[in-house]
Amino acid sequence: MTGAKVSITEKHALFDERWSPKIIAGLDNYDVKIAKVEGEFVWHQHDEEDEFFLVTKGRLKLELEGRDDVVLDAGDIYVVSAGLPHKPVALPYAEIMMIERKGVVNTGDAGHERAVAAEEI
Repeated sequence: MTGAKVSITEKHALFDERWSPKIIAGLDNYDVKIAKVEGEFVWHQHDEEDEFFLVTKGRLKLELEGRDDVVLDAGDIYVVSAGLPHKPVALPYAEIMMIERKGVVNTGDAGHERAVAAEEI
């Protein structure tokens, strides 16, 4: 997937699942993922990895343990530091892009039933 033009808008049009990340590109040891999100996700953390969020459509709130919430509109980015418990909440719907190390599970350490392995599209 490196060296190819990718339309985030076109890729988002290929699926409807919520909170189910899709891999659209890769760089070094990282996956570039997109997801459609609605409502609340689960509290979790990634002990070893930072997590990059870019909102491409809608609005996303990141609830951060011990810190003020961060609200992201389309075009905004935020990096959640490794080890920081957080809960993404769509207000009420958002389309997002994330950059994470290969193999990172969406629920981090939570082991929740909403954990899914990202698939390539």
